[in-house]
Amino acid sequence: MAVKPRESVAVRGDTNYFLKKRIGHVATYVVLGLIALYTLAPLWFLVTNSLKDQAGIIRDPLGFPQTASFQYMVKAAQEIHFFRSLGITFSITFVSVGLIVIISSIGAWILVRNHTRWSQVIFMAFVAAMLIPFQAIMYPLIQFFDTLGLKNVTGLVFMYGGFGLSMSVFLYHGFVKGVPKGIEEAGIIDGCNIFQLFFTIVLPLLSSITVTVIVLNSMWIWNDYLLPFLVIGNSTTKTLVLELYFARILAGQFGNPWELIFPAVLITIIPIVIIFLFLQKYIVQGITDGAIKS
Repeated sequence: MAVKPRESVAVRGDTNYFLKKRIGHVATYVVLGLIALYTLAPLWFLVTNSLKDQAGIIRDPLGFPQTASFQYMVKAAQEIHFFRSLGITFSITFVSVGLIVIISSIGAWILVRNHTRWSQVIFMAFVAAMLIPFQAIMYPLIQFFDTLGLKNVTGLVFMYGGFGLSMSVFLYHGFVKGVPKGIEEAGIIDGCNIFQLFFTIVLPLLSSITVTVIVLNSMWIWNDYLLPFLVIGNSTTKTLVLELYFARILAGQFGNPWELIFPAVLITIIPIVIIFLFLQKYIVQGITDGAIKS
C-alpha cells in the first residue's frame, strides 16, 4: 500500500518534467520563428516589389504582385550594366580573396610553428589592427596610393588584401594549432620542400577555415561601397555597388522609379547570397573551431 503513492508521485514528476521540456521546445521554436521572420522580412519586401510596377508598389508594397513581371529586372540590369560590372566585381573579389588566403594562411602557419616572443608580438599586432576603423586611415591611405599611381583597380586589390589580413590571420592562427606537427615532420622525411609541405600537406587540412575566410571576405568585398568609391570613383571600371549608386535610376533623374530600384538592388545581391547559402555551414564550423583552438 505504501508503494503506490510513491509510484504515483514519480509518474506525476516525470509527466511534469516532459511537459515543461515540451513547452520549452515550443517556446524556443516560436522565438526562432519570429527571429527568422524578422530577418527575412526585408528580403521578402525586396523580392515582391521587384516584380511589381510603380503603381503596384505604391498601392500595396507589402502584398503579393498581382501581375508579376521580370521585365523590370531586365531593365534594371541594363541600367547598371550588370554583366560588365559583375565581371569587374568578380575579378576584384577573386584576386583579393586569393591574395588574402595565401598570405594569411602562410603567415599564420609561420607564426604558430616559430613560437617565439617576436611571433607573439606580430600576432598581437594583427589582432590589434582589427580594432582600427578604416575611416581613421582612409584619407592618408588614398593619398599614399595616389602618389604611387595605384588609385585604380590594382591598388584597390592591394588595399583589400591588406585590410583582410588581420581577421584572416587570426582565424588561421587558431586553426593551425590543431594541425599535428608529426604530419609535417613525416612530409619532411619524405623529401618535401617548404612549399610542398605547406601547399600539399598543411593547406588541405585547413579547408574548413579556408572556406570561412573566403566567404567572409567575399561578402565584405562584394558589398563594399566606400573603398571602391574613394579609389575608383565614377570611372568606367565600376563595381556593382558603384554602378548601383551612379546609375541614372538612383540619381533622381527620373524621380523615384521604384520599379527599377528594387530589382536593381535584388540582382546586385543575388550572386553573393547564393554563395552564402551553399557555404553557410562551413562559416559556422570554421569560426567555431578556430575560436575553440585559439
